[in-house]
Amino acid sequence: MSVSPHSHVKTVMYGKVRLYTGTSSPELASQIASYLNVNLCDRDIVTFPNDNIFVKLHKSVRGQDCYVIQSTSIPVHRNLMEMLILIQTLRLDSAARITAVVPYLCYTRSDKKDQPRVPITARLVADMIEVAGADRYMTFDLHADQIQGFFSIPGDVLYAYHVLIDPMKELVSKMEKPVMVSPDLGFAKKARNYASSLDIPLAFIEKRRLTNAPTAKALTLIGDVTDRDCIVLDEEISTGNTIGTAVKLIKEHGAKSITVVFIHPVLSPGSAEMLASLPVDNFITTDTIPISKEDLAFFGDKLKVISIAHLLGEVILRANQGRSVGQLFNE
Repeated sequence: MSVSPHSHVKTVMYGKVRLYTGTSSPELASQIASYLNVNLCDRDIVTFPNDNIFVKLHKSVRGQDCYVIQSTSIPVHRNLMEMLILIQTLRLDSAARITAVVPYLCYTRSDKKDQPRVPITARLVADMIEVAGADRYMTFDLHADQIQGFFSIPGDVLYAYHVLIDPMKELVSKMEKPVMVSPDLGFAKKARNYASSLDIPLAFIEKRRLTNAPTAKALTLIGDVTDRDCIVLDEEISTGNTIGTAVKLIKEHGAKSITVVFIHPVLSPGSAEMLASLPVDNFITTDTIPISKEDLAFFGDKLKVISIAHLLGEVILRANQGRSVGQLFNE
């Protein structure tokens, strides 16, 4: 995706942009700062011996437009608390506006009471962000779009589609009889949107999760993958069990080649090694969550990471200037 030039725009709505980051996404934050031609603001984040987190800003943010960039990935609770404490610190220092920029939002799979006596933790996380002092939020590809309704503050829910679709078009142009495969029915609607843009057919796997364990049994492949180049598309990969089952199933049905595209590389311990051992030709993901050097080594040159930094940077700029974000996507 190409973003429009912005150097000629002078309007500022909420004071200067001030970028802060916790410890979860330093490289992404640096790339966003570079796009905006600003420096990341200095702050101290200290962990005391009792595991409590302490934050101190180096300079006043009174009257400024502040953005806290932090993915709430593993370690989830530390990253979440860092973000909340940073937000509250900015609020107590009289920032004019505070935006929580959360490329990956934790607990979004806990979005409803689908069993007796269970929480709706996604709502709790939304409440915590608001209570900490955020005025707005930005995030990518929520597990369920209705999670937007858990927030009372305005926000921008962005989609990795805008950075993934061009590399996927290039990929499809080199394939023979390509087909999009959704590894479960829950993601089929989003996969259909990608398939429609790529002008390729869609297949999907009907699976059933029998317990609360992080495993699911794939039951049926609906669609034709025989002698086709397959793109398996999913929202996030944590353990890799769902993708592993999907890859095995479509291979059994005669898939010619397999490329796995996923948005959030959660990659719980051991998953990268398992994924790298699958009969998959290529992996494509984004940097909503940083991937460790150890996990990158398992994938080698099979993995391509597409950055969301320029897209997020442009959205931050437009928010600061009071300009339309939808216009960026011709909406």
